[in-house]
Amino acid sequence: MKKRKPPQLEKLTRRIASLDERDVDQLYGLEPIYEPSRDLKGLPPEQWVAVLCPYCGERLQMAVDITAGERDYIEDCEVCCRPIECGIELEANGALRALKVQRMD
Repeated sequence: MKKRKPPQLEKLTRRIASLDERDVDQLYGLEPIYEPSRDLKGLPPEQWVAVLCPYCGERLQMAVDITAGERDYIEDCEVCCRPIECGIELEANGALRALKVQRMD
């Protein structure tokens, strides 16, 4: 005769086997994951933009992460290693409108 499992253990076993995201998060005490790509409605989370270095004039390809919204940041030129101030401008739907680059001095 096979011994029956306690009801709590059976319930826990069913929850683990269900593979439902909410059950797994609740079981392990996890918070839901924020996935920015879900909010962009079909737009890629990263775009490559060709720019000219304001110091040496070389053409560069910069990866622009649009998931963090409009912001200013600094990225070094791959050729002359000088700091370039970059500013991201977005459209109302979250698409990239412009990437402004300028010298730091």
